[in-house]
Amino acid sequence: MPQITLDDLSVGFRGPLLLNHVSARIHRGDKIGLLGRNGAGKTTLMRMLLGLERPETGSIEIEAGTKIAWVSQDVPPEVGGQVLGILEKGLPADFELPENEWRKTQAIDRVVEQLQLDPDANFESLSIGMKRRVLLGRAIVAAPDVLLLDEPTNHLDIDSITWLETFLAGFSATLIFVTHDRAFLTKIATRIFEIDRGKLFDWECDYATFLERKEQLLIAQEKQDALFDKKLAQEEVWIRTGIKARRTRNEGRVRRLETMRLERASRPRKVGSIQLNIDEGERSGMLVCELKQASFGYGTKPIVPPIDLTIMRGDKIGILGRNGAGKSTLLKGLLGELAPLEGSVRLGTKLQIAYFDQNRDVLDPTKTAEENVGVGRTSVTVQGRTKHVIGYLQEFLFTPEEARSKIQYFSGGQRNRLLLAKLFAQPANLLVMDEPTNDLDAESLELLEERLVEYDGTLIVVSHDRAFLNNVVTSLVVFEPGGIREVVGGYDDWVRQRKAQLAEESSKQVPKSGGKSSSGGAKEADVAGSVSAAASTGGGAKPKLSYKEKQELDRLPALIDEIEAKQAALHVQMAEPDYFKSAATDLASDAKKMEKLDADLVKAYSRLEELEGRV
Repeated sequence: MPQITLDDLSVGFRGPLLLNHVSARIHRGDKIGLLGRNGAGKTTLMRMLLGLERPETGSIEIEAGTKIAWVSQDVPPEVGGQVLGILEKGLPADFELPENEWRKTQAIDRVVEQLQLDPDANFESLSIGMKRRVLLGRAIVAAPDVLLLDEPTNHLDIDSITWLETFLAGFSATLIFVTHDRAFLTKIATRIFEIDRGKLFDWECDYATFLERKEQLLIAQEKQDALFDKKLAQEEVWIRTGIKARRTRNEGRVRRLETMRLERASRPRKVGSIQLNIDEGERSGMLVCELKQASFGYGTKPIVPPIDLTIMRGDKIGILGRNGAGKSTLLKGLLGELAPLEGSVRLGTKLQIAYFDQNRDVLDPTKTAEENVGVGRTSVTVQGRTKHVIGYLQEFLFTPEEARSKIQYFSGGQRNRLLLAKLFAQPANLLVMDEPTNDLDAESLELLEERLVEYDGTLIVVSHDRAFLNNVVTSLVVFEPGGIREVVGGYDDWVRQRKAQLAEESSKQVPKSGGKSSSGGAKEADVAGSVSAAASTGGGAKPKLSYKEKQELDRLPALIDEIEAKQAALHVQMAEPDYFKSAATDLASDAKKMEKLDADLVKAYSRLEELEGRV
């Protein structure tokens, strides 16, 4: 018997139907990932399950005695006080009776132990990750039968996300959650619901299988629509051939044509995608930023320990670490907004910086979307083309009515799209983005990734979206317990290297403890939350060179000699008296060759220094 039954459900709030006569069956123990574009109706569906909204038609049948709990996307501003008091508010009223005191104590103790909470802590003093954990505790303290989560990974660091994944993997009740974190979906969801243009599709599979089936469906649907349109075009030609079409024996064919016209008109229109075009502006100098033993903080208290870091034009660097580790402080230091407490910072030339702030502080909620992007102008210039602000915002899926609306009424996804529109309305050869993936739907997120990969400028991004880091960045700056480490590659590359490092540190402790090292190394959750492991070994040990790295180190001197020889030969060629009489295309080609050789030489020396430092 289904735990929850949706029967012919429709809701539209006096506008186009968000849910158009949808039906579904939810069974006990399902872990359902609810997908759909921003504004598709995901949160509305969950609010109806909670009884906070009522459908216009249809019904929701919930099994008798079913308890439903919910954790919202944002931390409610009215929540405050001691953690114990917040947890107690999640208990039923009868738990306050004297005879149920033991049940109340038992429930609180169970949640405190499961979620590793401090019941005496003050809620306002906690990090955003711990606040979300307390709200989750309030939701599950009464042992609900169904748990609803809206964007549970937003604003959480890697440690908190991996902890939440571990907890939900062992959660026995029914789980329905909205998220755009693809790694989270892959690990938790056993069933996918997708809301698309008013319809609810039950894919009855996990996320990886959903992606395969969805792609196959889209290909098949495209072929089917093409065949239908071809047939319809043939019938339209036939109907215009003259009087023959109106003969009695052809009336059936005429009726079929009318039916085909209606079917074509009622075909759901594909929802548009945002049009992301990044104006790269003027090319910056080869060096973008150089830190030499630079530390940053406020007053005399250092937050970011001394770090050496060189950022060259075209680098795509991700910054990863716990909430409060100092990532935003490091960004301010890289941008020259915060003077170093020690060491030095050197910024490159011709920098045009665009900054994406995760708190969206650059947006004025009292102004309209048009006013926020236009900043007193009615037009913007993007890639040399002048566009009206309203037309430009339509490229980011804002209707003219929405463009003229105050953004204080916008959803998180709408504000993120508006911030992207504002960011890309100015030329920039250095993009600095702080959590750009929050609240973006899957299609917008994939398009953003594609544009950032194609972007020829320099990118510095803070993100906890593991799939995003794997797809976009070429290196990571990671805040680890023992200090800051630079890693070549994305998130998975860091996990692999961190596992090897922890395994090596663990093996070094074997003679001291007399114990046996565990086979298989550390789990990903241990890697992400490796404070205790790193602290027990000093946290500063560098992994030994692998066989491939040793080979690479042996080859690097010869590679450097080869690059320098090519540079010298090109310098000799460019020093010839008649060189500048050559064709302009040849001069431009040689200039690009010289730039590439310079970049290759810098990378080779950096890699040599890194490998030699670990010998």
